[in-house]
This record gives sequence, structure tokens and C-alpha cells, in this order.
Amino acid sequence: MSTKFILILAAAGLAVAGAIAVAATGDQPQQTGQTASCRTPDRSEVHIPGGTFQMGSTEFYEEEGPVHSENVASFWIDKYDVTNADFAKFVAATHYVTDAERKPDPPDYPDIPKDKLVPGGAAFTPPAGGVRTMEDPMQWWSFVPGANWRHPDGPDSTIKRRDNEPVVQVSYNDALAYAKWVGRELPTEAQYEYAARGGLDGKTYGWGDELTPGGKHQANVWQGTFPTNNTGADGFTGRAPDGCFPANGYGLYDMIGNVWKWTASLYDTKAKSDMSEMPMSHMSTPASRVMRTIKGGSFLCAPNYCRRYRPAARQSQETGFSSAHLGFRTVRNGP
Repeated sequence: MSTKFILILAAAGLAVAGAIAVAATGDQPQQTGQTASCRTPDRSEVHIPGGTFQMGSTEFYEEEGPVHSENVASFWIDKYDVTNADFAKFVAATHYVTDAERKPDPPDYPDIPKDKLVPGGAAFTPPAGGVRTMEDPMQWWSFVPGANWRHPDGPDSTIKRRDNEPVVQVSYNDALAYAKWVGRELPTEAQYEYAARGGLDGKTYGWGDELTPGGKHQANVWQGTFPTNNTGADGFTGRAPDGCFPANGYGLYDMIGNVWKWTASLYDTKAKSDMSEMPMSHMSTPASRVMRTIKGGSFLCAPNYCRRYRPAARQSQETGFSSAHLGFRTVRNGP
């Protein structure tokens, strides 16, 4: 899903003026099913030793292949996703204004009427009238004027008492600005996948080859039939606070599920660790619409749709895009 797609929703008059009625709204996370024991996230980092691993997959989606050997130098990565509280400190110190709080630049979107270019972001709502076809995501995604990191699901939603949830409605630009403020960087696609595997090279998930080993949920993903019925068997039907599911082999929490994460890598149709030079297809593209790679999947990934709750999974996203299920974490390279 791209910024252009969401803005087309707005241009078509499908924008939602108020809050989206999603399971993730309200003052507290919607908890059901498996009882979660959530840890208190902090800004600690974990050292990931360098090594070679098999990157990618040929078992699920074409864009994840081909499988190839990838060498990664040692680096440090956040133990937890960047939270609402973390991002609030950054904004308080710098007075930073996110992309979702700014009016899009008209020259970047010549196909959208200027009066439809308003601040906001993408939010999810289960379709009340059922699903016509799974090929039409406009049934459950809307551009919401007024949605931003403080109001992730729309202007009537809030992050009050949600300090420990991952910050969302942040673009690549926003994530990079935060990373620079703390003297860090965004991970490359290879770094993210390597760390998400937790040392289990060649396994389907970050914890092995079974989605729910022993019947235990290992990540915040969708149970039931997407997009109409989320049973919440893993304990949540929307975004969860950081650290509510087991850490992987490197001691990292929520590398899979809950929210997607930005990486520094430009997107290519073949799985590549990084792209140091901008491909020709990006050369004439406005900066806000250059495609970056996101990793990890989210609480909206389900067995019947978007089976991307795996280290090898990857999707493209426009640099200026923000949504209610996309966040980030940072890395530090070198000793």
C-alpha cells in the first residue's frame, strides 16, 4: 500500500473525517485470549555478532527470493521498537513536525486534486458489510485526515496511557530524523532480517518452523479470518505494547509482528541487503515517493492474508508514507 493509493482514496471522497473504529483505538490495548506478560521497554541495545546467513525465501512470496548467502558485519540494535514515549521526547526536544502533520507537496502528487492534499495517514477498519474480494484493500484501508503519531487511528484516537506502544504514523523521513537525533541509523534490510532470525538460520520464523509451537503465540499477529474476524487468541486485537511476547535468540523483542519497521534499504524486486546507489527507476521519482523496504509484518498479517510475520518477508513503502501499523527501531554500526 502506497501513499499514492491512500491519497487516491482521499481524492475519491473515501477519506474518513473522524476516528477509525479499529480494535486498536481507546485508552488501553484490546487484550483477549492468551494472557500477556509485558516487559517495560527501554532504550537498551543488543550486540549482534557478524556472520553469514541465508537471506530470503522461496516458499511464500516471489519478492522474497532468491535465497542467497549474505554477510553482515557486527552491529548494535535496539532491544525494543521506538515507543510513543521515546518519540515524544524527541519531538519535545527538537519541535520536529512529522510528514503526517504536514500538507503533502502538490508537485509530488500531480494526479491528486490540491484540495485533497491534507495532513493525515492511513488507518485500518474492518469492513462492516463483508469482503467483496481480497484483491481490494480499499475495503479496509482509509486515508484519515488528522491521523498522526499522537492520534494514530484518527483525530479522536489517542496515545494517552499508551507510552509503551510502538510509535506509528511515522514516515521513513521521521524515523531517520529520530535516529540521527540519538546518534544512530536505521537498519539495512539484511541487518534487520539477520537480527530477526535470532541466530536460527534457514528457519521459517524467528523462533523455528512452527507458527505457534506448543500452542503458544510468539508474536502479535492476526488470528481468525482477515479482515473481518480477529479472535485475539494471542492476547491482542490491535497494537500491543512492546515486550509482550518472547524475545528471540538474540534477546530482541517484537522483531516479528505488532508493527512493520522501516529499513534504510531502497526496495528492489529481488531480495538484496542494501542498494548503495539509487536505481534508474528511482532517479526521477520525488523523494517522498521513493520506495523503501519495510520488514517484520504487523498485527494485521494473517494466515489467509499477508503471511509476512517472518524474517524473510519484505514489502515496499513510499518514503513519505505513514500508517497505523508502521514503526521503526534503530541500529549502531561499528564497535
